[in-house]
Amino acid sequence: MKRKIAIVTGGAGFIGSHMVDLLLSKNFTVRVIDNLSGGRIQNLKRHKNLIFVKKDILSIKKKDRLFKNVNFVFHFAGSGDVVPSIENPSHYTATNVLGTTKVLEAATHSKVKKFIYAASSSCYGLAKTPTSENHKISPQYPYALTKYLGEQAALHWWKVYGLPVISIRIFNAFGPRVRTSGLYGAVFGVFLKQKLENKPLTIVGSGNQKRDFLFVTDVTKAFLAAAMSKRTGEIYNLGANKPQKINKLAKLISNNFEHIPKRPGEPDCTWANINKIKSHLNWKPIVGFEHGVNEMIKQIDYWKKAPLWDKKSIKKATKQWFKYLG
Repeated sequence: MKRKIAIVTGGAGFIGSHMVDLLLSKNFTVRVIDNLSGGRIQNLKRHKNLIFVKKDILSIKKKDRLFKNVNFVFHFAGSGDVVPSIENPSHYTATNVLGTTKVLEAATHSKVKKFIYAASSSCYGLAKTPTSENHKISPQYPYALTKYLGEQAALHWWKVYGLPVISIRIFNAFGPRVRTSGLYGAVFGVFLKQKLENKPLTIVGSGNQKRDFLFVTDVTKAFLAAAMSKRTGEIYNLGANKPQKINKLAKLISNNFEHIPKRPGEPDCTWANINKIKSHLNWKPIVGFEHGVNEMIKQIDYWKKAPLWDKKSIKKATKQWFKYLG
């Protein structure tokens, strides 16, 4: 049987590298496109069916040869984080919107069978919970806006050019290889580095806010199910449907913690209504929250080179956040 070919943009990043692992285990030939802006090529293991190309998605051409004979495109590449998007919105617009259209053009020209877009639940803003796919859109900062615009571009390509597209709005993915560098943002990278250095975990606000954490291997299985399905033009929420308190996460990692001011524009609870994706794709979350956190603690040395954050450095890093969203 002919081996299927998949492109994973952002395939050296957190979720992208786990997507690569899953595809290789399913006997795909995988072509990774990543500009290594996060410096994470160590996430990729050498494999005879893996091709890595260091490339920015903005440089992708309509007739890019990398897309020849490709069955599926999994589009994870983009710029993340709240604070940098507030400070440099034009960069986020270029990467997350124009960059996405570059990938869409190449995928359309090569007649790929399915384009799976990694969208963000941040498009809902301060949402009612549990949040369904038809909830009103209310992005609170440029990252959320540009990810939503990228999604709209993908769906536009489906309607106008006939490119089979599915968009998956990820809520709170976690697991091994979650980002270790860059500006302040990801809670796991912050907490695990603080744990390594025997420093107090910095809990935002009361810590009673909840996040719908989903383990990364469950995320990638949902993306593969979307690619293999006959569905197109669909939007799916992706979470565990079981929000967890940040206080609970902190206590699973350490008994040493302190509180920092609550930030504007952040919801008290994220909670995905996943009825649609479970029904359409026959997918469901498998990995429990506690088990997932324990798996990360087992690999805590991965965060040795991560930046160490404390009250003072966090206050400085989030100054623009409070200025514009307060």
